[in-house]
Amino acid sequence: MKFGIIRERKSPPDKRVVFAPQELVLLKERFPQAEIKVESSGIRIFKDAEYESLGFEVSDDVSDCDVLIGVKEVPVDALIPDKKYFFFSHTIKKQPHNQKLLQAIVDKNIALYDHETIVDASNKRLIGFGRYAGNVGTYNGFRAFGVKYDLFNLPKAETLLDKEELITKLKRQVLPPVKIVLTGRGKVGMGAKEILDAIKIKQVSVEDYLNKTYTEPVYAQIDVLDYNRRMDGKVINNRDFYDNPTEYVSDFERFTKVSDMFIAGHFCGNNAPAILTREMLASPHNKIKVVADISCDVDGPIACTVRASTIAEPFYGYYPAEGKEVDMFHPAAIVVMAVDNLPCELPRDASSGFGQMFLEHVIPAFFNDDKDGILYRAKITDKGHLMPRFKYLEGYVNENIKNAL
Repeated sequence: MKFGIIRERKSPPDKRVVFAPQELVLLKERFPQAEIKVESSGIRIFKDAEYESLGFEVSDDVSDCDVLIGVKEVPVDALIPDKKYFFFSHTIKKQPHNQKLLQAIVDKNIALYDHETIVDASNKRLIGFGRYAGNVGTYNGFRAFGVKYDLFNLPKAETLLDKEELITKLKRQVLPPVKIVLTGRGKVGMGAKEILDAIKIKQVSVEDYLNKTYTEPVYAQIDVLDYNRRMDGKVINNRDFYDNPTEYVSDFERFTKVSDMFIAGHFCGNNAPAILTREMLASPHNKIKVVADISCDVDGPIACTVRASTIAEPFYGYYPAEGKEVDMFHPAAIVVMAVDNLPCELPRDASSGFGQMFLEHVIPAFFNDDKDGILYRAKITDKGHLMPRFKYLEGYVNENIKNAL
């Protein structure tokens, strides 16, 4: 089995890679029969020489590899027929902008494995960059607060070496006694919590958060039943919320009345109620000044996320009275941070962490006959056909396929 670590070709450039040099060393130690080649790249956070110094072949040609592993979508003209590919294809929700990509993958007899579809038997995702989105999104939330209120001027995360440097920069700032509400307990939410804890922001209970006044910054990490309630008043459990989301409405307004910053790290399922509505934002009782929407669902559960922002221009203002975007320095504006590719700002940590997960959960499947079904569940296409789990994409693939290729 010969693995190729491919060059990222999307624009704007992405410095991440699935395997940092040291993770490839671990792969080779665990599976000495694996052959590895690294495609040369001038933008990758780890230089070609770092791989070569550890004994890995670096080349412009990876066409002799069996399995090609990348991060973002591979452009259609760069796809090599009859190979196995791993990357985030952004096709499983029938995204229109990648329809031609999936059509080309089928046409070229490529076996596509999407990082997003690498799940266990319970359909729980095994790998992802969520933790690092949480890290950077939280840092960016504080940066937005500092810029908006002229309190401090943190450098952009992308200019810093790693997570530890982000933490060091944050620790040097003097924060007012703000209240921060954090939604989500998954990888994103826990990545945000990691930063808050590292800079010694005090965590308090929901009850104390809602009712007490503090002379220091504090945060509360809230779960779905903290910010949603059943319309019939019953209190059941999280599973009931996931199974019956239409029976619930948002109960988040009680947090808007006491919070200065909202870090949105939740996952929002289909039919779940909106969390932060336009009415809540426009209320005279709303105290939220900065929304760091790491989840970044445009026109979704956070009403002020009217568009995704960019690493180059991460902040914009939201004017609650009119429900529209304005300059972030407008006196009545709430600052929104809604960058949709946050892990790109922490490429070194994100790459190392992702490689560790990929080595733990995916690589063994190539050498144990996929005994746990990891590869089978993750495979979207094979030999010019959709796999059974992804037959729902048939119309998406077949639509105008001859014109698309």
